[in-house]
Amino acid sequence: MRIADLAGGLALLTGDGAVDVATGGFDPDPAALFGQWDALLDWSAGVDPATAVPYRETDLRAPVPEPRQIFAVALNYRPHTAEAGYEEPAEPLVFTKFPTCLTGPYTTVGLPPGHVDWELEMVAVIGRDAHRVPEEHGWDPVVALTVGQDLSERITQLAGRPAQFSLGKSFPGFGPVGPALVAVGDLPDPDDLELTCELNGDVVQHDRTSNMIFPVPRLVAHLSAICPLRPGDLIFTGTPAGVGNRRTPQRFIGPGDTLVSRIEGLGEMRHTFRSTP
Repeated sequence: MRIADLAGGLALLTGDGAVDVATGGFDPDPAALFGQWDALLDWSAGVDPATAVPYRETDLRAPVPEPRQIFAVALNYRPHTAEAGYEEPAEPLVFTKFPTCLTGPYTTVGLPPGHVDWELEMVAVIGRDAHRVPEEHGWDPVVALTVGQDLSERITQLAGRPAQFSLGKSFPGFGPVGPALVAVGDLPDPDDLELTCELNGDVVQHDRTSNMIFPVPRLVAHLSAICPLRPGDLIFTGTPAGVGNRRTPQRFIGPGDTLVSRIEGLGEMRHTFRSTP
């Protein structure tokens, strides 16, 4: 099942188009998604693809528009940890992105002054209340996965001693998510997906989620040991090597650039960038 927010209403995406969930008797309000998740799963299995209608990619919005909590994980791939000049962490390193940074999968993002960098990430979507989840059951509250970008303005991010990441990663548009929520059970192996990020056609990041230091079940166990997790919460699970500020010479996103973010089985996002006044 691939569920998206299409112009403000829930829709099932198929290879032929989109099906409004209201045709199955469901509430199309994105806020109602997780309360009817299991029923939508059952319904989606029997939907006739011929009922799908074409849609515009630009009508796709962030599939979870107002999460209560957005967690993000730093240094969760060994090559990225090495390129950043750090030792492998013993426990997940967690920061936050603020919900106002979210945007859809095909938008134009304004560039603030500074050095804006890319960070392709798989995003785990919590669909059930969860607190103190043991690692062996860490997938249980995760109902879907999607593609995310943890866009980062590096000057703001790294200012101060110690640095405080969250504001530098929360400018408007700095949390692209989408194009849809893909049900975990529909993926042959949700622990091993290929990630590819391209800037203006150049591959700048490429890895597999199986190379995470802390896989999704460990992250869920770690976070839920402290914070109760709620339906709609997002976990940005970390980025592979290849970010711009660790290159020689450094490379950052500029006006007119195109960023493509792709994860096997989850889909693709495409963003362009413009200067802000």
